[in-house]
Amino acid sequence: MRILFTGGSGKAGRHVVTHLADQGHTVMNLDLVPANIDGVWDMTVDLTDAGQVFSAMSGIVGFDDLDAGDSAPKFDAVVHFAAVPRIQLRPDPECFRVNTASTYNVLEAAVKLGIPKILMASSETTYGVCFAHGEVKPEYIPVDEQHPTVPHDAYAMSKVCNEACGRSFHARSGTDIYALRINNVIEPHEYASLVPQWSGDPACRRRNLFAYIDTRDLSHFVDCALSTDGLGYQVFNVANEDSSVGISSSDVIRQFYPGVPQRRELGEFETFYSIDKAKQWLGFSPPSRWRDE
Repeated sequence: MRILFTGGSGKAGRHVVTHLADQGHTVMNLDLVPANIDGVWDMTVDLTDAGQVFSAMSGIVGFDDLDAGDSAPKFDAVVHFAAVPRIQLRPDPECFRVNTASTYNVLEAAVKLGIPKILMASSETTYGVCFAHGEVKPEYIPVDEQHPTVPHDAYAMSKVCNEACGRSFHARSGTDIYALRINNVIEPHEYASLVPQWSGDPACRRRNLFAYIDTRDLSHFVDCALSTDGLGYQVFNVANEDSSVGISSSDVIRQFYPGVPQRRELGEFETFYSIDKAKQWLGFSPPSRWRDE
């Protein structure tokens, strides 16, 4: 495929674009700084500028396209990961502005150019637990895509707005647009420092709903979503199969979720961030990672 990727220089994005290039896809990365990854084309773009987005998305990828002239192929898909990635990096109004403006521009350009598939990164934070003021518990467990999204913070608010834009652009165009509610992203090298903490202090994972997503499995999810067409507008939770704490699911419920309605039984160490929909609809099948590490 010919893929336009935004945010390929970030923590999650650079793993995914590397994987896509290794799979033989042609990848153009739009970011404020280049990723400098072998096999990936970089273009420095301010995604909050609609003109820059439209120009990059409608242009060539590499020098070989010059010989093709007007018959150069168009993009088959857009994968939009670029964002201010959390609170406390920029003032709240700026975080909200950048994330919503950039996403609107990417969606509008992709739809007007007739690109048939758009994946966009949403977030676990939309459920209102991660960056809540004080402790907020989910309304039920495990948390699936039907759970209410009422966040307290500017970052998660921007993601909820972006999902509304995705739904609206699909309604207008019929384009496949999948919003990925990505959980806490973990790189393989991080396990060395995280495993002792996750094993000994389960409370440290409360705000992440005791879940995580390994970058290798996030790349696998993108593969699954790119190869599954015709679903219209959909939202998917993205996490690994197991929880990110050493204690069992029943112990998590006893310590942290007493009185919270439980909609189904959970496996001994199953994630509280339900990925049932992604498994059934996309064939997503991530293994346990941190326990093996």
